[in-house]
Amino acid sequence: MEKHVPSEEMKKNLDNLLSKLNAMEILAKDEFQTNSVKVLRALVEGQIHSVNEFEHLKKAIDLLTLQLFEVQNKTRSSV
Repeated sequence: MEKHVPSEEMKKNLDNLLSKLNAMEILAKDEFQTNSVKVLRALVEGQIHSVNEFEHLKKAIDLLTLQLFEVQNKTRSSV
C-alpha cells in the first residue's frame, strides 16, 4: 500500500502542473486545445483548493479535540 503524499508536496506538484498548463495554452494552435487547457486548469485549481480546505479541516478537528479534552479534564477534576 502506498503512503500518502504530504500536502506540501502535493501542492508543489499541482503548481508545477499549472505551469505546464500555462505553457500548453501559449502553444495551443486552435480553440479545442485552448478549451482543453482551460478545463484542465479548472480541475487542477479545484484540486489545490481541496487540499487547502482539507488542511483547514484537519486544524479544526485538532482544535475541537483539544477543547473536548479540556472539558473532560474539567469535569473529572470537579467530581
